[in-house]
Amino acid sequence: MVEDELPPKPSGPLRSGWTTGACAAAAARAAAEALATGRMPTTVAIRLPLGQKPTFAVVAGAVGADFAEAGIVKDAGDDPDVTHGAEIRVRLARNSPGQGLAFRAGTGVGTVTKPGLALAVGEPAINPGPRAIIAAALADYGADWIVTVSIPDGEKRAVKTLNSRLGIVGGLSVLGTTGIVTPYSCAAWIHSIHRGIDVARAEGIGHVAAATGSTSEAFVKSFYALPDSALLDMGDFAGGTLKYLRLHPVARVTVAGGFAKLAKLAAGAMDLHSSRSRVDSRYLADRLEALGAAAELCEAAAAPDMSAGAVLGLARAAKVPLAQRIAEDAQCRAAEIAGPAIALDVLVVDRAGELIGQAGP
Repeated sequence: MVEDELPPKPSGPLRSGWTTGACAAAAARAAAEALATGRMPTTVAIRLPLGQKPTFAVVAGAVGADFAEAGIVKDAGDDPDVTHGAEIRVRLARNSPGQGLAFRAGTGVGTVTKPGLALAVGEPAINPGPRAIIAAALADYGADWIVTVSIPDGEKRAVKTLNSRLGIVGGLSVLGTTGIVTPYSCAAWIHSIHRGIDVARAEGIGHVAAATGSTSEAFVKSFYALPDSALLDMGDFAGGTLKYLRLHPVARVTVAGGFAKLAKLAAGAMDLHSSRSRVDSRYLADRLEALGAAAELCEAAAAPDMSAGAVLGLARAAKVPLAQRIAEDAQCRAAEIAGPAIALDVLVVDRAGELIGQAGP
């Protein structure tokens, strides 16, 4: 497996979508309306924290003597969201007077099993933001409810998330502070990175590794014999990872990645995705020159159409330690961002999963 990439961004204007939390709130309100009227509505509108009033189609429903259940299909817009198209279902029942809202994890919604998250161990993985949106959606119908959120295929979808590493078992998390999904903001991914750091700190883990993809993650896990709880799926979000670590430090951090992505970091890029940053060919040529490479190699590296992989191949053939220099530069850049409280090292891993550059303590 090679280093991971997000799917390419579609051309033209991108369509926003709705978070799982917004969909759960809409389903809860539809269920409350059904309990009040005896009929399930076909559409339902809610107000989001920033003032938007989206309307959702109710795709499934049931009304009993003391409960109602409604479903909303999540539309994430043009975002490559693992929960796009999932049905978010809420079963609503009256709680005892004065008991307020009680949340339950139904089928496909995870349960928290590790400390360090915003929710206590044993709580359903329905984050505080969505809980507040759900509470607001139910306010017209009273304050005392038992809210059970289900995502029928959530456990299957959760395999593609970091929930198991975060100690969330049994399914997906219900996320979304604003209720709105901004296309390609990758908020859920960045949220998972930050929560991974929180969980590692809560478990007393003193060494974490942030990897750009599956190849480098597999290498660093084996190289340092790290547990899964110490692994951060940083992907392209070097800036978001390192800045959070500066505010929430761990004693030791290893950044591991492929040559091209770490060359971007070494040259100052914080977002390493191919659509948002490019390898600086002039930077690579300058590093080769500083290492004493032949003029023709430096000239070839400076060509704008020369890929980072091709430059690395030429450097290795010429026995010029370019990957080592990239490791050193990336280590300096990453350590500067992460701050002096963290001992930070960098590993450059090639596509075959071999170490080709290492720098730092």
